[in-house]
Formats: sequence, structure tokens, C-alpha cells
Amino acid sequence: MQLKHLLRTTSAEVLISEAAQANRQMKKSLTAFDLMAFGIGATIGSGIFALTGTAAAGQTTIAHDWISTPIINLIFHAELGRTGAGPAIVISFLVAAIACGFAALCYAELSSMIPVSGSAYTFAQASLGELIAWVIGWDLVLEYAIGNIAVAVSWSDHFLHFFHGITGLGLPIWLTTDTGTALTRIATLASPTSPQASFYSSLQLPVIFGHPIALNLPAFMVVALITSVLVVGIQESSLVNTIAVMVKIMVVLFFICYGASFVHPQNWVPFAPGGVIGIMGGAAIVFFSFIGFDAISSTAEETKNPQRDMPIGMIGSLLVCTLLYAAVSLVLTGILPYARYTDDAAPVASALSTVGHPLAHLIVSIGALAGMTSVLLVFQLGQPRIFMAMARDGLLPAIFARLHAKFKTPFITTIGTGALVGIASMFCDIGQAAELTNIGTLAAFIIVCLGVTILRRTDSSRHRPFRCPLVPLVPILGIISCFMLMLSLPVITWFRFIAWMAIGITIYAIYGYKHAANNSKLPSSPD
Repeated sequence: MQLKHLLRTTSAEVLISEAAQANRQMKKSLTAFDLMAFGIGATIGSGIFALTGTAAAGQTTIAHDWISTPIINLIFHAELGRTGAGPAIVISFLVAAIACGFAALCYAELSSMIPVSGSAYTFAQASLGELIAWVIGWDLVLEYAIGNIAVAVSWSDHFLHFFHGITGLGLPIWLTTDTGTALTRIATLASPTSPQASFYSSLQLPVIFGHPIALNLPAFMVVALITSVLVVGIQESSLVNTIAVMVKIMVVLFFICYGASFVHPQNWVPFAPGGVIGIMGGAAIVFFSFIGFDAISSTAEETKNPQRDMPIGMIGSLLVCTLLYAAVSLVLTGILPYARYTDDAAPVASALSTVGHPLAHLIVSIGALAGMTSVLLVFQLGQPRIFMAMARDGLLPAIFARLHAKFKTPFITTIGTGALVGIASMFCDIGQAAELTNIGTLAAFIIVCLGVTILRRTDSSRHRPFRCPLVPLVPILGIISCFMLMLSLPVITWFRFIAWMAIGITIYAIYGYKHAANNSKLPSSPD
């Protein structure tokens, strides 16, 4: 491989002019309000309704299988998990919000400067070169596709709460979760007096070739439904998202106001049982709650005035979500002791179910379903457009860039992403998917912060409708804070991340390098 080829960049002019070609035109129908709704839609979801509990309670994973070596055991004392933040989870939310705030300012500058679909991948292509662009494009699969697996799994858990609240009936456990989680729940719900046991009509698993089997059918079905909406068009997707956002904001406000009357201040003592380590570990997990505002940048080619509306959508949605998160986390840890939320994928619904108010529990379940439906929609919206941008550059097969003749959407990548997420969500648990998503997103944020700093030097004369303040200080703070959150994730997550990146580099070496070199597009590189 030639180093010059690996480091060649594509100028902003080329990226913008190519997006304007007739055969690549997408429908421009999104406004600043739509973008903010997309940002809130993608941000308020699994994080607030699902991960708040496990981040507060913590999780310990004992080293086993291939990672259970003397060196690992010696260094990490066989504990590869994380300490719970306790009620100080509210501080964890603020720490994560600050890190996201630095990245959001950088995203806002680049998305207004280069209003092209592709998000961080496109920004890396313009500033850091082809190899880094491929790496970040591959990395973004962790944020959107793998992230949606966690969201779909949590959606299924909340659907159980909703279905039981409406009908009083349960569903077979083997149709509503993955095998590992099903076996764990069977062990903990064996007592008929357990309130969660009523969510299931059967705690028995079918056995195939001597192995118990379970699959998460509701998770698959909601992904299939969302995929069909996205194929039809961006305007229809925006309408569905806006309705879901309005519902879930009202429900979040309801939980804050209603749940506050059941808060027991003694549950906030001790406030930070895990100390700084617990707070940072919690921040690394609830960072998942803020993923979403960056997905807005993938809709640049479908926005009426991206130079103005992109920064408004990103920064505005981040501010709204931070305030709501802080309030919810305080109420949640005040209703029940934080340790009660261990391995709970629906902590908000569980908190209300324990205080014996079925109507309130039902309302929150509806809000959670609406919230996670909009998250699924926006993440499923972003991933196909990143694949589309990579295919335009020759890094993926050209068929991935094809638009539907009628709907003008990247329908092939949309359907492919839906199939990947839907099938995987039937067999994965929420914890592993969320942690892998976080480390991938943090890596993408670091690349974007680097991109702002580099383009200020290499393309300083270009008009920037929005300028990130205090460059390079803000980007540097963004890089440091995101890297600190990455270090707070479990060691096993780093192993999985490195393995994922190795697979991506291999694919680039076998396919991407050759086809990008032969691509008719001639990117420009700085001398």
C-alpha cells in the first residue's frame, strides 16, 4: 500500500459538488425543528429508560474462557466489570454531557461547513485521509447498528411491561429474550411470588440438540417495522419520529413530577458509594444516553438549510436531554435503593411497578416504547447513509449507494441494516451491545475533534456558518474527556473493540484500498 494513497483527503468542494449530482439528489424536507426532534428522538431512549439502573448499580464480570489467564487475573483481579455510581449517577450524566458538548460543538462546525451525508466518516475523509475515514466508517457501525441492537432488546423488555399492563397476560420467556438472559431470569423468577414472573406465561425453554433455546421476537419485529418506514421516505420517518418524541417528553415529565412524591431521601445515602471510579464508570455507560445528536449530521443532504439548522439541531437537543436526564436519575434512585436496579433493562418501569400504581406504570411503559421507537428510527436512518457515503467513495460496493427510484432513500443499505440489527437483537443481551456502542462512538467523537483542528489549518479560508469556539482548546478537551470515558469502560470491551477494528482493517486491505484507488472520483490532497 502507498502511504500517499492512504492519507489522501477529499476537499469539501468535491464532497459538496458530488452530493449535488442529479443521480444523488435526496429530498430536502427537514427543518431545524425536525433536526432537533431527530436529536431528541435518538437521544432520549434506552439510556434514560434502560441503562440508568445498571449504571447506578454497577456490574461485575468475572474473567473466564479465553481471557481467564494468569496475567489478566493478576492485573485486574479477575474483575472486568465496573463499579456502580449509586445516586451520584446524576453526576455521571453531567460528566458525559460535558464530553458530548465538546464533541457537539465540533460536529456543528463540520456539518455546517460540509453539509454532506456520512457524519464522522465524511468529516474524516475531508481532514484525515482515506484510511482513517474507513476506520471511522467501520467504527460507526458500532454506534448505529450495534447500538440499535441494545435499543431493540430494551424495547422488547418494555413491551413486556406494556403488554402485561394492558392485558394482564404474559408471553413465553423463550420468545421475548436471548438464551443467556432467559436462563438468568428463570433462576431469579422461579418464585411464583416474584412480581416480574407475571410478565411471562411460561418460564420453560425449548431444547434443541440438548441445548435450551430462546429468541427475542418482539425486538426483531419492531426493527422490521422501523425499516419499512425508513424505506418509504425521510418525510414520513420525520413525522413518525416527531409524534414519538412528543409522547416520550410528556411521559418523562410525568415520571419526574409523579415519581418525586415517592422519593425517599435516605436512598441517596451514600450518594457516591463507588467514589470517582464509580462516577466515571457510570458516565462511560450513560454516555450511551447521549448518542444520537451526531446522527443528525447524516441527514445533511435532506435538510433545507443545513448550514444554519445543523448546529441548532445538535446543540439544542443535547441541552434539552441533559436537563431531563439529571432530573430522572435523581427521582429513579430516590424511589428505590440503587442496588435494586442490577441487570434491570427497564428500571423506570420497575420503579413505578414497585410502588403499586399500575396506571402510572402503564403510562411510563408507553413513553418508553415511544422513546425507544424513535431511537431505533434515527439510528436506522443514520447507518445506511454512512454506508451510502462509503460506497460513493468506492470503499464499499457501488450498489450500497443506490437510491430508490421513487422514495429517493438508500433502500438497499436500509434493508440490509435492518436485517443485521433485527436478527442480532434476537440473540444478544443489552449490556454487551451498549458497552461496544459506547467505545465506538467515543472513538468517532475523538476523530471529529481532531478533524476540526486539522481543517482550521489546512482549509482556514473556507466559510464556516458555525465556528466552534476556542479552537484548539475545545477540541482538545473533547479528545481528553472522550478518551477518559473510553478508559472507564470494562477491559473486555476494549478487547472486542480492537478485534472489531482489526476486522475492519482487513476488509479495507482486501477490498476498500483497491476499489477506492480505481474509483473515478479524484480526491484532492494537501501538498
